[in-house]
Amino acid sequence: MSSEPEPISTEARRAIEAELDGLKAERRAVAGTLGSTDATGDAADQADELQRATDVARLDSRIAELELRLRQAAEAGAPRTDEVGVGSTVTVRYSDGVVETVAIGELAEGLDHTLVTADSPLGLALLGRRAGEAVQYETPGGPAGAEILSIGETAGEGDGG
Repeated sequence: MSSEPEPISTEARRAIEAELDGLKAERRAVAGTLGSTDATGDAADQADELQRATDVARLDSRIAELELRLRQAAEAGAPRTDEVGVGSTVTVRYSDGVVETVAIGELAEGLDHTLVTADSPLGLALLGRRAGEAVQYETPGGPAGAEILSIGETAGEGDGG
């Protein structure tokens, strides 16, 4: 990935925000138990306290990482609609005629099956391409192809349904 801030799709933003909310709630719960053992506790109590402190530190690190990613995405602006990039939502027609809308993302974790990572064979083939272009890429089953039908948010997104 480049060192420049990359945009993210609406779906990816929602997934990051949901993970962030869950982590903050978990952190509040764990942090609320810190210091709850008295100093005269046995070694097991002290080990438990240390584990909770470690958990808070791990949660703080992941929260900071996600907050940074959201700030970077805001700085990068909306995903492009003229050319496929990280954060783009792309509708493609595969060689077998199947039409699918996928999001080009950085990481697969936390998102559904319609995410295509930028470093996957299909992701690499799509990056930098425009609507109307055809791409070829390798899969474990052999060569495959797709045509880019459109670039932009998925149809129906934001319809309030």
